[in-house]
Amino acid sequence: MAKRWALSWSGGKDACMVLDQLVKQGEEVVCLMTTLPKETSRTFGHGESKELIQAQADALGIPLEWIPCSFDSYTENFISELNSFKRKYELDGVAFGDLYLAEHRQWGENVAKQAALEAIYPLWMKKEEALLALKNFVESGYRAKIIRVSNGFLDEKWLGREIDTSFLNDIQETGICPMGEAGEYHSYVYSGPLFRYRVPVKSGEILELETTKRMELSLQ
Repeated sequence: MAKRWALSWSGGKDACMVLDQLVKQGEEVVCLMTTLPKETSRTFGHGESKELIQAQADALGIPLEWIPCSFDSYTENFISELNSFKRKYELDGVAFGDLYLAEHRQWGENVAKQAALEAIYPLWMKKEEALLALKNFVESGYRAKIIRVSNGFLDEKWLGREIDTSFLNDIQETGICPMGEAGEYHSYVYSGPLFRYRVPVKSGEILELETTKRMELSLQ
C-alpha cells in the first residue's frame, strides 16, 4: 500500500527529482511544504517569491503548504506545522531532497521524529556520485534555470543558464559539487514530465546580496 508523503519543496531540481522518483515508485505525494521566513517573505532555501513556488504547485497539481517561520525559531516552527499537516493529510512521512550532507539529514530526521513521522531521502548518495545525479537530471526531461549563485564559487554569468548538457560540461570545470549541494548554486524547475503545463517564467534583474547573487524571475 502506498504511503502518504509531504515533500520539502524548494522549487529546485533536487526536490523535483524526489517527487519524480516517489511517483515512479507508486508512492503518493499529497502536499508540498515550503518554508517562508517572516523576516523576508521569500522562501528560505532559494529566496524565491511565493508566486513562483505557487505556480509550480499549480502546474504539478499538488497542494502547497507554507511553513511561516523565523530565523530564531525555524526548527520549532517547522515541527509545529508538520504536526498540523500530519493531521490534515494523514501523513506517513516527509521526504527531503538532500544528497550527502550528514548534518542536513540529521536535522530532517529529527524534525520528522518530533512529529512521529518517517523521514526519507530518496536521492541519498556518495559525494562522488553527484555528477551522475546531475546527468540524470539533464536527461530526465525536466527544465530548470539557475537563479542564485554563491559569490565564492560562481559568478553572475551562470545566472539564467539552463541546466542542460552544456551546463553539465561546464560545471565540471569549476571544481564545485556538480549538484551544488553546499549551496554553490540554486535552481528553479519550470517544466517536465509531471508538470501539466510549462510555468511561464522570464528572467529579470540580477540582485547583489551579502554572499550571493540572485536573478529575479517573474511570471509572464
